[in-house]
Amino acid sequence: MNELESLKNIFKDRIFKIPDYQRGYAWTTRQLKDFWEDLVNLPSNRFHYTGLLSLKKVDRNVWINWNDERWLIEDRGFRPFHIVDGQQRLTTFVIFIQAISEKLKSIPENKDKKDEEIYLGSFSLKTIKEEYLVIERPPQFIIKTYKFGYEVDNPSFKFLQHKIFLQPDSGTVQETFYTLNLENAKRFFKENLQNYYEKYGLSEIEALFKKVTQNLMFNVYEIGDDFDVFVAFETMNNRGKKLSNLELLKNRLIYLTTLYDDKELKNDERNSLREKINDAWKEVYYQLGRNKQNPLNDDDFLVAHWIMYFQYSREKGDDYIRFLLEQKFTPQ
Repeated sequence: MNELESLKNIFKDRIFKIPDYQRGYAWTTRQLKDFWEDLVNLPSNRFHYTGLLSLKKVDRNVWINWNDERWLIEDRGFRPFHIVDGQQRLTTFVIFIQAISEKLKSIPENKDKKDEEIYLGSFSLKTIKEEYLVIERPPQFIIKTYKFGYEVDNPSFKFLQHKIFLQPDSGTVQETFYTLNLENAKRFFKENLQNYYEKYGLSEIEALFKKVTQNLMFNVYEIGDDFDVFVAFETMNNRGKKLSNLELLKNRLIYLTTLYDDKELKNDERNSLREKINDAWKEVYYQLGRNKQNPLNDDDFLVAHWIMYFQYSREKGDDYIRFLLEQKFTPQ
């Protein structure tokens, strides 16, 4: 285990991706309120232990296909990581910083100013964005490279870039059970920052920014190649906001695709199977989140499917997930 690191240090020369076996953003207003209260009430001269951040370095054969991020890795020595544990907190921090950047742009005296001309204390908006959010590739500055995001086949990938980070030319952006939570988090922070600004002024917004980037501390752990990230995901993510059974089942199915050797399943067939699993779960969470006012419960959906598909009765209660994970879909 390494020494405690601040968000400022964590984001230095790193690119973060949320892999496909991870669940989407699950924090609701309850967790957001706790985060906000912890931040507001933290004295500026104190540090706050935020938790464990488990990372797995991304292999070259994976990141070589990252068209927008590859130049940072090859030209500037950035290190690419998948987030195994801690993505809920890290996503929250990034949305919070994005909300601060939008607040700065909205202040009347900053109208028509470029990012390098807008300041939060001694921090220019350009520097804030480049450290935590997005870097534009020179010399044309056309390609925007985000330092944090989802893998491209995740429906939250486009939503985060276009609805949260406000990248234009989005086309159709799919909404799901999880993107509703991303949208709610941004709305929560924008409203609270506006109220805080009206009450205390810009200097206190700067104080919040410094606390979130310098005073909240993580234990950063880099997982080795011999460590099973799928088992780690199930174990680690059952702390905090518990994984739903539908999320656990998806992780299990993706894990099982990795166990086939080349004689049983060729690499392209294995990738195709993994893609089918991801596509199925995309559709499920799209349907569950279609009604923004009343999104459907994912475990209720899984129970209903289990009853119909396997012809079991409701009388068995939670036996369904034990059957699915301990009998039906196992490594044996």
